[in-house]
Amino acid sequence: MTALKFVKNSGVMAAASRRVFARSTAYRSAAMFARHNSTKSEHQSTPPPPPSKGNSAPIAILAALAIGGAGYYYYSSGATGVSKLTAETATFSDYQNVYNQIAKKLIDDESDPDEGSYGPVLVRLAWHASGTFDKSKGDGGSYKGTMQYKTELGHGANSGLARARDFLASIAEKNKWISHGDLYTLGGVVAIQELGGPTIKWRSGRVDAPESETVVEGRLPDASQGPPHIRDVFGRMGFNDGEMVALIGAHCLGRCHTKYSGYDGPWTFSPTYFTNDFFKLLLDEKWNVRKWDGPKQYQDEKTKSLMMLPADYALVQDKEFKKWVQKYAADNDFFFSEFSKAFSRLLELGCSFKADSKPFEFKRLDDQEN
Repeated sequence: MTALKFVKNSGVMAAASRRVFARSTAYRSAAMFARHNSTKSEHQSTPPPPPSKGNSAPIAILAALAIGGAGYYYYSSGATGVSKLTAETATFSDYQNVYNQIAKKLIDDESDPDEGSYGPVLVRLAWHASGTFDKSKGDGGSYKGTMQYKTELGHGANSGLARARDFLASIAEKNKWISHGDLYTLGGVVAIQELGGPTIKWRSGRVDAPESETVVEGRLPDASQGPPHIRDVFGRMGFNDGEMVALIGAHCLGRCHTKYSGYDGPWTFSPTYFTNDFFKLLLDEKWNVRKWDGPKQYQDEKTKSLMMLPADYALVQDKEFKKWVQKYAADNDFFFSEFSKAFSRLLELGCSFKADSKPFEFKRLDDQEN
C-alpha cells in the first residue's frame, strides 16, 4: 500500500506467526492476533529501528498531555486572556494529543467488519488524499482536505475509504480546530508508526477548502497496469524509481476486498505489521495468475492464500524496479529509511506551509510509557 488504487483496499486480516517486536501497544494487540491465527509465514522481518528521540514536546496547555485525549479541553493563552485553541495556535503537544487519541482508538476499536483493525485503511486514506497531486498543474494533494466530501470519496479508486473517514469522525468532533487534511494525513502516520513502521516526519497547516475545489477523478494509480503507468503516475508527483517502489511497499499492510476493488486477498502473512515482507515475498515466492471470476491478479503457488496485483508484479518484471525490490528485501532498515522520506514527501505534495513551519516527529504510545 502504496496503497492507492494501489493500496487498493488496505485493511487487515489476522495473520501468521512471526517474531514479534512490540513497538507499540497497538502492534502488540495486532501481532498477538496474527500469531494466534496462522503459522504460514517463513519470512521473519528485522524489527523496526528505534524511534527518533529528536523532538521533545513543548509545555502542555493548561494540562499535561493525556494519552487518548479523552476530556482534554483545548485552550491557548492569548494577550487578552484565555481563548479556544485554533490551528494557528496549536503546538506539538496538541498534535501529539490527537496522535494519541487516534492510536488509542486503534487499540480500543477493533470492530471494523471488514478487517478487524482500521490501521491499514488509515494509511490508504492518507495515501489517496495526497496522491492526487499533479506537479504540472500545481493542484491536488491533501492541502485542501477535499477527501472529506462525497465527491472525492465517491471516486472509484476511493471505494471503501468512507470507513476510515467515519473512524476519524469522533476525533474530528473532539478536535474541531484541526483541518481534515491534517487529520487524515496524521491518521496515516499514526497507523504506520503504531504497526511497527518507521517514524514519519509530519507537518501541519492544511486547510478546509469547499467541495468545489475537489480535483478531477483519475489521478491515482491503476492496479491493473504495468511499469509505464507506474512511472507516469508517480512521475507526475515527482518521484523517482526508488521512491516509487518504496511507496508501493506500503502493501505490506492490509488486503484487497472484492466488494471495493474487485481484487481479493492480503499481500503478506502479517498484514497488520509494517515490514519489508512485501518485497521478500515478491522475490522468493512463485506467482501464478489466479484462476477465478475476478480481475487478473497473482496468487502464490505454495499456499494460494496471498495475492499480488498486476502493478505489484510489474516491480519484478521491470529490471530497474527490480533492483530496488532486491535492495529493500535485503535490508529492512534501508526500506524503512527510504519509505519514511518518500511517504513524508507524499503527504506534503501540493501543500503551502508557512515559511517557519517545522516537521514533527511523534512519540509512539509505548515510548510515552517509558
